[in-house]
Amino acid sequence: MKDLKEFDISFVGLKCGMHQFEYEIDKKFFDFFNYDEFYNSNVKVVLSLLKKTTMFELNFDCNGWVEVDCDVTGEKFQQPISSNTNLIVKFGDEYNDENDELLIIPYSEFKLNLAQNIYEYIVLAVPIKRIHPGVSDGTLESEVLKKLEEFENNVEEEIQQEENTNEEIDPRWSKLKNILIEKNKSNGTS
Repeated sequence: MKDLKEFDISFVGLKCGMHQFEYEIDKKFFDFFNYDEFYNSNVKVVLSLLKKTTMFELNFDCNGWVEVDCDVTGEKFQQPISSNTNLIVKFGDEYNDENDELLIIPYSEFKLNLAQNIYEYIVLAVPIKRIHPGVSDGTLESEVLKKLEEFENNVEEEIQQEENTNEEIDPRWSKLKNILIEKNKSNGTS
Protein backbone atom coordinates (compact mmCIF):
# COMPACT_ATOMS: atom_id res chain seq x y z
CA MET A 1 0.00 0.00 0.00
CA LYS A 2 2.71 2.41 -0.96
CA ASP A 3 0.20 4.95 -2.33
CA LEU A 4 -1.59 5.21 1.01
CA LYS A 5 1.41 6.10 3.19
CA GLU A 6 -0.59 8.76 5.02
CA PHE A 7 -2.44 5.89 6.74
CA ASP A 8 0.81 4.43 8.10
CA ILE A 9 1.23 4.73 11.85
CA SER A 10 4.78 4.29 13.00
CA PHE A 11 4.13 3.04 16.51
CA VAL A 12 7.76 2.51 17.51
CA GLY A 13 8.25 6.21 18.26
CA LEU A 14 4.93 6.65 20.11
CA LYS A 15 4.89 6.83 23.88
CA CYS A 16 2.47 4.69 25.86
CA GLY A 17 -0.88 6.42 26.22
CA MET A 18 -3.61 7.92 24.05
CA HIS A 19 -2.88 9.30 20.55
CA GLN A 20 -5.34 10.69 18.02
CA PHE A 21 -5.19 10.81 14.21
CA GLU A 22 -7.68 12.40 11.80
CA TYR A 23 -8.28 11.53 8.15
CA GLU A 24 -10.50 13.10 5.48
CA ILE A 25 -11.71 10.39 3.11
CA ASP A 26 -12.77 11.37 -0.41
CA LYS A 27 -13.39 9.69 -3.78
CA LYS A 28 -9.66 9.19 -4.50
CA PHE A 29 -9.38 6.89 -1.50
CA PHE A 30 -12.06 4.54 -2.86
CA ASP A 31 -10.59 4.75 -6.37
CA PHE A 32 -7.40 3.22 -4.97
CA PHE A 33 -9.45 0.16 -3.93
CA ASN A 34 -11.30 0.10 -7.30
CA TYR A 35 -14.58 0.60 -5.46
CA ASP A 36 -17.02 2.31 -7.80
CA GLU A 37 -20.29 2.26 -5.86
CA PHE A 38 -19.55 5.69 -4.37
CA TYR A 39 -19.66 8.66 -6.76
CA ASN A 40 -18.22 10.99 -4.17
CA SER A 41 -17.56 11.00 -0.45
CA ASN A 42 -16.73 13.20 2.47
CA VAL A 43 -16.03 11.14 5.56
CA LYS A 44 -14.04 12.24 8.56
CA VAL A 45 -12.30 9.42 10.41
CA VAL A 46 -11.03 10.08 13.92
CA LEU A 47 -8.69 7.33 15.04
CA SER A 48 -7.93 7.04 18.75
CA LEU A 49 -4.96 4.82 19.53
CA LEU A 50 -4.24 3.72 23.07
CA LYS A 51 -0.71 2.35 23.11
CA LYS A 52 0.11 -0.14 25.84
CA THR A 53 3.37 -2.03 26.29
CA THR A 54 2.17 -5.24 24.62
CA MET A 55 -0.78 -4.12 22.49
CA PHE A 56 -2.77 -1.26 20.97
CA GLU A 57 -6.45 -0.45 21.32
CA LEU A 58 -7.81 1.37 18.27
CA ASN A 59 -11.14 3.14 17.95
CA PHE A 60 -12.32 4.27 14.51
CA ASP A 61 -15.04 6.94 14.55
CA CYS A 62 -16.32 7.53 10.99
CA ASN A 63 -18.84 10.30 10.23
CA GLY A 64 -19.87 11.94 6.97
CA TRP A 65 -21.60 10.99 3.74
CA VAL A 66 -21.09 9.00 0.57
CA GLU A 67 -22.88 9.69 -2.71
CA VAL A 68 -24.71 6.58 -3.94
CA ASP A 69 -27.63 5.58 -6.17
CA CYS A 70 -31.07 5.20 -4.64
CA ASP A 71 -32.24 1.57 -4.89
CA VAL A 72 -35.80 2.70 -5.69
CA THR A 73 -35.32 5.55 -8.16
CA GLY A 74 -31.71 5.33 -9.30
CA GLU A 75 -31.21 9.00 -8.33
CA LYS A 76 -27.88 9.96 -6.77
CA PHE A 77 -27.97 11.23 -3.20
CA GLN A 78 -25.70 11.75 -0.21
CA GLN A 79 -26.15 8.84 2.20
CA PRO A 80 -25.15 9.87 5.73
CA ILE A 81 -22.95 7.35 7.50
CA SER A 82 -21.75 6.97 11.04
CA SER A 83 -19.85 4.12 12.62
CA ASN A 84 -17.72 3.49 15.65
CA THR A 85 -15.51 0.39 15.56
CA ASN A 86 -12.87 -0.99 17.90
CA LEU A 87 -9.81 -3.02 16.95
CA ILE A 88 -7.17 -4.58 19.19
CA VAL A 89 -3.68 -5.03 17.78
CA LYS A 90 -1.36 -7.55 19.41
CA PHE A 91 2.04 -8.93 18.52
CA GLY A 92 2.63 -12.53 17.49
CA ASP A 93 4.83 -14.78 15.40
CA GLU A 94 3.03 -14.04 12.13
CA TYR A 95 0.41 -11.73 10.65
CA ASN A 96 -3.20 -12.82 11.32
CA ASP A 97 -6.34 -10.83 10.54
CA GLU A 98 -8.89 -13.66 10.66
CA ASN A 99 -10.75 -12.08 13.59
CA ASP A 100 -12.63 -8.81 12.90
CA GLU A 101 -11.84 -7.38 16.33
CA LEU A 102 -8.26 -8.61 16.73
CA LEU A 103 -5.26 -8.07 14.49
CA ILE A 104 -2.01 -9.89 15.16
CA ILE A 105 1.15 -8.41 13.64
CA PRO A 106 4.69 -9.86 13.70
CA TYR A 107 7.10 -8.72 16.42
CA SER A 108 9.38 -7.32 13.72
CA GLU A 109 6.81 -4.75 12.52
CA PHE A 110 7.41 -1.10 13.33
CA LYS A 111 4.45 0.49 11.52
CA LEU A 112 0.84 -0.27 10.78
CA ASN A 113 -1.15 0.75 7.68
CA LEU A 114 -4.84 1.20 8.51
CA ALA A 115 -6.17 2.12 5.03
CA GLN A 116 -7.80 -1.31 4.52
CA ASN A 117 -9.52 -1.11 7.91
CA ILE A 118 -10.85 2.39 7.24
CA TYR A 119 -12.07 1.30 3.80
CA GLU A 120 -13.94 -1.69 5.24
CA TYR A 121 -15.49 0.26 8.13
CA ILE A 122 -16.85 2.96 5.80
CA VAL A 123 -18.23 0.48 3.25
CA LEU A 124 -19.88 -1.56 6.01
CA ALA A 125 -21.43 1.59 7.52
CA VAL A 126 -23.55 2.17 4.40
CA PRO A 127 -27.02 0.59 4.71
CA ILE A 128 -27.81 -2.40 2.53
CA LYS A 129 -30.95 -0.72 1.18
CA ARG A 130 -30.23 2.84 0.07
CA ILE A 131 -33.33 4.99 -0.24
CA HIS A 132 -33.29 8.66 -1.15
CA PRO A 133 -34.78 10.72 1.73
CA GLY A 134 -37.10 12.40 -0.80
CA VAL A 135 -38.78 9.04 -1.47
CA SER A 136 -39.77 8.64 2.18
CA ASP A 137 -41.10 12.16 2.67
CA GLY A 138 -42.59 12.48 -0.84
CA THR A 139 -40.54 15.51 -1.92
CA LEU A 140 -38.49 13.81 -4.64
CA GLU A 141 -39.64 14.47 -8.20
CA SER A 142 -38.43 11.75 -10.57
CA GLU A 143 -39.57 9.92 -13.69
CA VAL A 144 -39.17 6.57 -11.95
CA LEU A 145 -41.48 7.59 -9.09
CA LYS A 146 -44.06 8.88 -11.58
CA LYS A 147 -44.00 5.52 -13.37
CA LEU A 148 -44.31 3.65 -10.06
CA GLU A 149 -47.33 5.80 -9.14
CA GLU A 150 -48.89 5.06 -12.56
CA PHE A 151 -48.41 1.32 -12.03
CA GLU A 152 -49.86 1.60 -8.52
CA ASN A 153 -52.92 3.46 -9.87
CA ASN A 154 -53.36 0.88 -12.64
CA VAL A 155 -53.24 -1.96 -10.12
CA GLU A 156 -55.80 -0.19 -7.92
CA GLU A 157 -58.09 0.28 -10.96
CA GLU A 158 -57.75 -3.40 -11.89
CA ILE A 159 -58.62 -4.44 -8.33
CA GLN A 160 -61.62 -2.13 -8.37
CA GLN A 161 -62.78 -3.54 -11.74
CA GLU A 162 -62.33 -7.09 -10.45
CA GLU A 163 -64.43 -6.29 -7.38
CA ASN A 164 -67.12 -4.81 -9.62
CA THR A 165 -67.16 -7.88 -11.86
CA ASN A 166 -67.35 -10.15 -8.79
CA GLU A 167 -70.57 -8.38 -7.83
CA GLU A 168 -72.08 -9.14 -11.25
CA ILE A 169 -71.44 -12.92 -11.13
CA ASP A 170 -74.25 -15.12 -12.33
CA PRO A 171 -75.87 -16.74 -9.25
CA ARG A 172 -75.43 -20.20 -10.81
CA TRP A 173 -71.65 -19.78 -10.69
CA SER A 174 -71.85 -18.80 -7.05
CA LYS A 175 -73.71 -22.04 -6.30
CA LEU A 176 -70.98 -24.04 -8.11
CA LYS A 177 -68.29 -22.18 -6.16
CA ASN A 178 -70.03 -23.07 -2.87
CA ILE A 179 -70.17 -26.76 -3.90
CA LEU A 180 -66.42 -26.72 -4.56
CA ILE A 181 -65.74 -25.13 -1.14
CA GLU A 182 -67.96 -27.72 0.62
CA LYS A 183 -66.20 -30.57 -1.23
CA ASN A 184 -62.78 -29.29 -0.04
CA LYS A 185 -64.02 -29.02 3.54
CA SER A 186 -65.22 -32.62 3.51
CA ASN A 187 -61.84 -33.83 2.17
CA GLY A 188 -60.01 -31.89 4.89
CA THR A 189 -58.10 -29.74 2.43
CA SER A 190 -59.64 -26.44 3.41
